[in-house]
Amino acid sequence: MQSQFCISIIRFHESPDMTTLAPRQFLLDLYTSAVAAVSAEKCLPAFLPTPPATGRTLVIGAGKGAAAMAKVVEDHWQGELSGLVVTRYGHGADCRKIEVVEAAHPVPDEAGKQAAARILDMVQGLGKDDLVLCLISGGGSALLALPADGISLEQKQAINKALLKSGAAISEMNCVRKHLSAIKGGRLALACAPARVVTLLISDVPGDEPGIIASGPTLPDATTCAEALAVLRKYDIAIPAEILQHLESGKGETPKPDDARFQGHSHHVIATAQEALEAAAATARAAGITPYILSDGIEGEARDVALVHAALAKQVAKHGQPFQKPCVLISGGETTVTVRGTGRGGRNAEFLLSLAVALDGHADIHAIACDTDGIDGSEDNAGALYAPDSVARAAAKQIRARSLLENNDGYGFFSALDDLVVSGPTRTNVNDFRAILIL
Repeated sequence: MQSQFCISIIRFHESPDMTTLAPRQFLLDLYTSAVAAVSAEKCLPAFLPTPPATGRTLVIGAGKGAAAMAKVVEDHWQGELSGLVVTRYGHGADCRKIEVVEAAHPVPDEAGKQAAARILDMVQGLGKDDLVLCLISGGGSALLALPADGISLEQKQAINKALLKSGAAISEMNCVRKHLSAIKGGRLALACAPARVVTLLISDVPGDEPGIIASGPTLPDATTCAEALAVLRKYDIAIPAEILQHLESGKGETPKPDDARFQGHSHHVIATAQEALEAAAATARAAGITPYILSDGIEGEARDVALVHAALAKQVAKHGQPFQKPCVLISGGETTVTVRGTGRGGRNAEFLLSLAVALDGHADIHAIACDTDGIDGSEDNAGALYAPDSVARAAAKQIRARSLLENNDGYGFFSALDDLVVSGPTRTNVNDFRAILIL
């Protein structure tokens, strides 16, 4: 079933002074609970709309969880339906009536472009009695890639790559994407007229703002071309002449929240990072460890966020402030990585390696950092595990943690220790999950 996934760790390294609580298994249990709580199977059925009395139902969507969401719709829908959703390679599901197309993420490819064009074509000619059910989850921005007229896919790919390396926040990246697209920023909803549109969203953005998730293809957009241009200039990203003209002329402007054409449409955020964190907290309490949820919306450079987490963990361990140990500090959100090196590793591996350097073998502090979609960046792991002896074990292999951090090689560090967390695609996505256990 799409809500099930298996975590494999090549090898566990238990400290010699382990208590009856096995820290690594405990942390893995928290991650498993977090992901299960935001699966489509658990969250989606309660939000399904009533089928139209006379019209047809068309299901469309995009994101890492889109195929799993489509499968749940099929399993619970009373009546006929058809449609197409696009998801990341390897994140598909066995649907019978809804076609599933796989495409590239985080940099869009031709398959995503063609799928987006097909979806836009599908919604043409719908009637007022028809229902469009749009299934959106994180990753949809790259997967639903249909450049605006005059802009090439290659230009969008280049902009995407530059934004990913720049350290730009997801809200900034999606602002740009909306204004370079023929389908995002509410344009898809307008193409569905006069049909009613119901959008169900699994949120992967801090703050859970619906219009930011997957760049809001069916929701109005309050941002502007000028803001998109400002983002590109802020990060000193080369702007092709066609894109510059598109933004400066206002040709790429999106439909705004006061647009009457959105009347009668509705949307529901069905799963969030907060729900995942609360599920993990419940698992911690059941194991006798007091959880503290720090935030569901932490942003910033992964290595800098790690420094704050490390300082807090050490304060708890040494002074019992602001929390008494044993406890576990849980957080979510979406950090970023400004790529300067040539190593491998997503933002969770970067966070955890920076944490390892900052803790420097501090006794009785263990941690996990994983992406809830099961893929950390573009790697094959969800994230990794840290233990008090991680840096020492690495040093014994002639691996210097600080050097690998400077090379953005968190994957290489934890792979060498056999401490990667490998879950495979979870087919949901509420972004980062971090837990720091202090005994």
